[in-house]
Amino acid sequence: MADAAGSAVGRLRGSLRGTLRASRGIYRVLRANPLTLAGFILVLIIVLVAALVAFLPPITGFLFGRSVSILPHAPNELLPCPIVGNVTECAQPPSAQAWFGTDNIGRDVFSRVLTALPLDLAIGFSIAGFALLVGTGLGLVAGFWDKPGTLGGILSLGIMRVTDIFLAFPSLVLALAIAASLGRGTGSAILAIAITWWPFYVRLVRGEVLAVKNLPYVVAARASGVSGIQILFRHVLRNILEPLVVYYTLDVGTVIVTFSTISFIGIGVPPTIPEWGGMVETYQKLLLSAPWTVLAPGAAIFVTVLAFSLLGDGLRDVLDPRSRRALVQAAATPGVAARAPAGAEA
Repeated sequence: MADAAGSAVGRLRGSLRGTLRASRGIYRVLRANPLTLAGFILVLIIVLVAALVAFLPPITGFLFGRSVSILPHAPNELLPCPIVGNVTECAQPPSAQAWFGTDNIGRDVFSRVLTALPLDLAIGFSIAGFALLVGTGLGLVAGFWDKPGTLGGILSLGIMRVTDIFLAFPSLVLALAIAASLGRGTGSAILAIAITWWPFYVRLVRGEVLAVKNLPYVVAARASGVSGIQILFRHVLRNILEPLVVYYTLDVGTVIVTFSTISFIGIGVPPTIPEWGGMVETYQKLLLSAPWTVLAPGAAIFVTVLAFSLLGDGLRDVLDPRSRRALVQAAATPGVAARAPAGAEA
């Protein structure tokens, strides 16, 4: 019993040491690449704020009987509008009371931008995640069992021809056409983008599988009698995760831009639901008289997409051992160079 407990503690310590060592390596890579570190911090802040906006009110309401929110005002709350002369001026510029100003009917733009954050972020993660799952599954089949004249070859050919049909049309145009045919609504816009998004992952995964499946360690596993399914998941899928994670991270921002574009055209969410693209569409007539109403949701889209783009580019360096080693060495070299003259002077 004591030996079993000792071995369990030893395994736990080893696991903790490995995790700590990996964390130090990731930290060194992030420190060596300031843009990656900036993207990582921005994504953390964005996700944390979205979680607080979405989950803090219901949790505090359940626990304490009174909802607490980080929003200064409800998204559709009409604030008092000052009267200038005989005219009511509801669109007020940014101030200490309203950080992003108010719109033409007195709603707080800052509260509306934050309210839209969980929706846009959830849509980005969910659509990209759906495309990742569907595209990865189809790409694995199309790339691993592509031998001509077999059932797998026929299935692979069918998957790629359907994929080519979808890729023949610009994804945004095709999504707009599908969303318009389904009618206005959040669900219609999400479904339209999801239908058109998976072919990119099929192409990516199939190409990676074709590059990996004939490598020596895969050939050796096949020669040793390992089944095709085991080879696919144990040797092929594990070695193509790096480009998939990077592409997925970059794709979240692209999905957000696409959904905002559909909402801007007027096919997406209803006007009563705060959403960045819908807000830009609603306030576009105020661009000259109250530009903050358009700049605030536009800046939110820009910052969010930039954060995920920086993080995705940085993940490529973090996940690739050669790039990670080069960055760590580059970060350590200035310190070595700085200590050398000091030693020479001494």
